[in-house]
Amino acid sequence: MATFISVPLKKSSEVDLVKPLSKFITATYPAGEEQGEYIRAVDELNKLRKNALGRPLDKHESSLEILLRYYDQLCAVEPKFPFSENQLCLTFTWKDAFDKGSLFGGSVKLALASVGYEKTCVLFNAAALASQIASEQNLDNDEGLKTAAKFYQLASGAFGHIKDTVLTALNREPTMDISPETVGTLKLIMLAQAQEVFFLKATSDRMKDAVIAKLANQAADFYGEACKQCQYKDNLPKYFYFQEVLSVLAAKHTIMQANAELHQSMVSKQKKRFGEEIARLQRSAELVKTVASGYDEYVSVKDLSEKINRALVAAKKDNDFIYHDRVPDVKDLEHIGKAALVKAATITPPLSQKFADLFEKMVPMVVQQSMSTYTQRKAETVNRLVVTMREATNLCNGVLASLNLPAALEDLSGDSIPQSIAEKARAVVQLGGLQSIEQLIRDLPELLTRNREILDEALKMLNDEETTDNELRTKFNQRWNRTPSGDLYKPLRTEGANFSNILDKAVQADQVVRDRYTAHCDMIALLCKPENELNAAIPSANPTKTLQGSEVVNVLRSQLAQLDEMKKERETLEGEIKSVTFDMSTSFLTALSQDGTINEEQLSLSQLDQLYGAYNQRVQTTLRSQEELLGQIQTSHQEFSSLKQSNTEANQREEVLKKLASAHDSYVEISNNLREGTKFYNDLTEILLKFQNKCSDIVFARKTERDELLKDLQQSIAREPSAPSFNIPAYQTSPAAPAGGPTPAPRTVFQPQQPQAKPQPPARPPPPSVIPQAASTPPINAPPMGPPNSNQPPMAPPSQAQGPPYQTYQGYAGCYQMPGYNPYAYGQYNMPNMPNMPNMPNMPNMPYMGYQQTPGQQGGYPAAPPPGQPYPGYPQQPPQQQPYYPQQ
Repeated sequence: MATFISVPLKKSSEVDLVKPLSKFITATYPAGEEQGEYIRAVDELNKLRKNALGRPLDKHESSLEILLRYYDQLCAVEPKFPFSENQLCLTFTWKDAFDKGSLFGGSVKLALASVGYEKTCVLFNAAALASQIASEQNLDNDEGLKTAAKFYQLASGAFGHIKDTVLTALNREPTMDISPETVGTLKLIMLAQAQEVFFLKATSDRMKDAVIAKLANQAADFYGEACKQCQYKDNLPKYFYFQEVLSVLAAKHTIMQANAELHQSMVSKQKKRFGEEIARLQRSAELVKTVASGYDEYVSVKDLSEKINRALVAAKKDNDFIYHDRVPDVKDLEHIGKAALVKAATITPPLSQKFADLFEKMVPMVVQQSMSTYTQRKAETVNRLVVTMREATNLCNGVLASLNLPAALEDLSGDSIPQSIAEKARAVVQLGGLQSIEQLIRDLPELLTRNREILDEALKMLNDEETTDNELRTKFNQRWNRTPSGDLYKPLRTEGANFSNILDKAVQADQVVRDRYTAHCDMIALLCKPENELNAAIPSANPTKTLQGSEVVNVLRSQLAQLDEMKKERETLEGEIKSVTFDMSTSFLTALSQDGTINEEQLSLSQLDQLYGAYNQRVQTTLRSQEELLGQIQTSHQEFSSLKQSNTEANQREEVLKKLASAHDSYVEISNNLREGTKFYNDLTEILLKFQNKCSDIVFARKTERDELLKDLQQSIAREPSAPSFNIPAYQTSPAAPAGGPTPAPRTVFQPQQPQAKPQPPARPPPPSVIPQAASTPPINAPPMGPPNSNQPPMAPPSQAQGPPYQTYQGYAGCYQMPGYNPYAYGQYNMPNMPNMPNMPNMPNMPYMGYQQTPGQQGGYPAAPPPGQPYPGYPQQPPQQQPYYPQQ
């Protein structure tokens, strides 16, 4: 009786994991020991997939261990790489496990760029292999029973997990084998078989009959649910697999009921309820009889039937002669309880006992994304503080330049170059002077053009692929069932638009720098000249030596010294702010392990406030100090100016010194801006190259997917009929009956729908008594002319046992065919109705040539041919071969 159901494995196409994953690791992680370790892990992952999916697997636990280890590794690696159609695109192709294909094309398959899809299919294979391993166990010993029960429950849990997660993992319609309806049915089948194994174990251990009856009744309930799933789901009967399985499920449902009644009858006997014992044995015998009559080709119940019959005979004998207990009706019997000792295994990775995460040191992708956002927040905080201090310094320099400080204090002689102006001139020369700035200005357009070209090329690839996709979608309509490129490329186009806006803003900033350089170009050129030429270019003024020892000059110099000290403190503070580091990955990993999610904004803002709160206070303090000090300097400068003797020459000299000081400050700022711009363009080039590679990868993946889909469409179109279906005449589809009598229809679970009864043909005259041997002797090894005996899909079992089928003639319901009788003698080949023409055996459709029959006489041949010659009008046949007749 032990007929157990196993599930076939899905087949997958080969996928190269090394190239895309190694490319991502190289682009994401810096070169070094860590990067090399990750690349080696990618090689191991690729080998693991080949071992798990690239070869036939034995029905052994070691093969299942490989599958489970690969599944666990997929679960571990999924959150650590950005697997998606528009980022790290890996396309996995799997065939339908139950679809065997057709003559003109392969089986149904689905290709998706989804690791969730790969996980689902691998878990399906693990469940299928577990069912195969369980079905191979020897159930005659305890070890085999325990192993079978364990793997059936594992298979049930795996199928149930797929049922709950497949739609979320795929985000599109799956193939039929992994659809929720299919795997839900397989889950019930595996659970029922696990319960049956426990029933067999309890029977082997000779447990109490009440317990065994409950176990059997629960198994019958599980099999009944699985049978209903196979019958009521429209998609499952499309699989020949489920058509075969349905009969086994129906048979086992009935057998388990019979076993439950049998063991419950033993309980009744123990309680001295002999009438109830007989009723249950009779019910059990009826159930077994139903299985024997309807499912004997699938399961054998001979032993069980004999056991029940022996118990029934003995019970009746004892009751008739001793107890005389009333036998109750079956419907009046108490319901047998149920005891479920099995449950679907919980799928919680890791499932493998030998699992070791190949990418243990790599943080999950959500942590990487949180780290990226945190780094951006940190950079914004640092830039805000640095820019605030730099703007304050620029404001300070502008105020001093407008006041001609400190040059006005140094130029009390009126005819020499002030010390501050001389230092600024030397600084400009050391920085490269005009040539350095002009070279930087000339380089910017080239860098800008290079970035524009990279960005335009990347967007052009997306545009070309999207155009091709739209054209094919228009051509094939609903057949082109993949994600539209326009929807898929939205994040990339948003990113590209962002890059374009950044370049536009950079162009505007470059123009501002050029305009500022043009405004201060002449004064910067003057600072680059030798000292004697610079001195000659500065107008002379009357000496004001009387102010050299005044209190106002000393106060002003002291205030300027304080201001210089404040600038140096800012430079030091800027360096400290830029050097602050903190590893947030630990905090993010801790939050992920504790809560399952990461509140990046809350954690980042809290940590940044802790890191830069004190620095922010120091920056605000220096801003307030500068504001107070500049106010004091302006007041002192007013006193200094009022004491200073004014004349036209002095005003001209002071104006030139102000422009030279401003030119120096502008030169330093312009030089810094240009160098930052050059660095910006070079850094942006690397980013745009990564963006271009990302676009190239997704376009290549889409092209591969497009070619595969086109190939499948071509095959499906080739399999389609070239003309609409039409009705075939009955005489071309109805096979002729065999000469020896009708062939009984095969007994199956499903009862085919009988065609409507046709009118019976008129009575035929008896065959002639004289038959030539050439026409009457059937050929040796002649093929049967009856319809083929093909098994048809089974249906639900009948409510009661059925007897053997009556002989019927296929085509005429209920009409028994006489030997030698051919109902198709007339009209099959448009033969004219010839009255009084006898039916020629074995030649029902052969026209008579030149022969007229005399009414009331036995027909014969007109004349015998010469020896060795055939009769006229018949085609000549080789000796010892079947005569040629038109085929029916």
